[in-house]
Amino acid sequence: MFPELFDTRSFREAIDRSADWVVTNWGATIEAAFSPLLRGLVLLEQGLLWLPWYVLIGAVCGISFLITRNVKLPLGVGILLFLIGAVGFWDDCVRTIALMLAATLVSLAIGIPFGIAMSLSLTVRTIMRPLLDIMQTMPSFVYLIPAVMLLGPGKVPALLATVIYAVAPVMRLTDLGIRQVDPDVVEAVTSFGAGDWQKLIHAQLPLALPTIMAGINQTMMMALSMVVIASMIGAGGLGYQVLQGIGRLEVSRGLLAGLSIVALAIVFDRIAQAYGRRMQTSLHMNDE
Repeated sequence: MFPELFDTRSFREAIDRSADWVVTNWGATIEAAFSPLLRGLVLLEQGLLWLPWYVLIGAVCGISFLITRNVKLPLGVGILLFLIGAVGFWDDCVRTIALMLAATLVSLAIGIPFGIAMSLSLTVRTIMRPLLDIMQTMPSFVYLIPAVMLLGPGKVPALLATVIYAVAPVMRLTDLGIRQVDPDVVEAVTSFGAGDWQKLIHAQLPLALPTIMAGINQTMMMALSMVVIASMIGAGGLGYQVLQGIGRLEVSRGLLAGLSIVALAIVFDRIAQAYGRRMQTSLHMNDE
């Protein structure tokens, strides 16, 4: 038996009392601060559910065609989305898409600016790297505890837990992409009198875009991978169907919902990859 070096019970109780103090004194303020986020998520979900299924599928297929100028990807995307609806999970699919899109947008709004700051400042990078390591290695269930404690079960804590889990890749790859820009290009832009922001906007960010797109793709996939866990605190969607399958020992429900999540991951992964390839091709053409 490992010797007890200090009183862990008192230490844990102190943490719990601190958490209770935050909830008691700041819980209402925190809830009010996140209410616009809840309204935005609910409006997005209701808007997507209001659209007829064929309109939404057509819109996604149209976007994929505009990106690729090829019928293969739109055809595959349309078939996969149609199959999700055919097995009876269309509404849950739309709720999952809404949560994933909202989490991705919030992650990008946080991750890209922080990634830029990390690429420009060694101090920021030194501080952020261990935090990102913790965020990526911490078991995802742990994120649910403070979110539920502060906001209660519902969509907002599910969204926050998803953002914490998914924001790291876009932050890391934005930093990496900007730092890997050819120094000769940056020097050439500087020689023409460009300031720091002009170098960033007109040279570094465009050249780092393929790497940043890879980070966005990973963030989308990680957000989607959280749907089952987020369903435990009221996110709903396909993850809830998987949870129901586990609770009721319904193999068919869990299997079909799981395959639907896989189909969604394939759809968004292929669209993001196609867009990244197109951006890279356009950059090469501009260089030539």
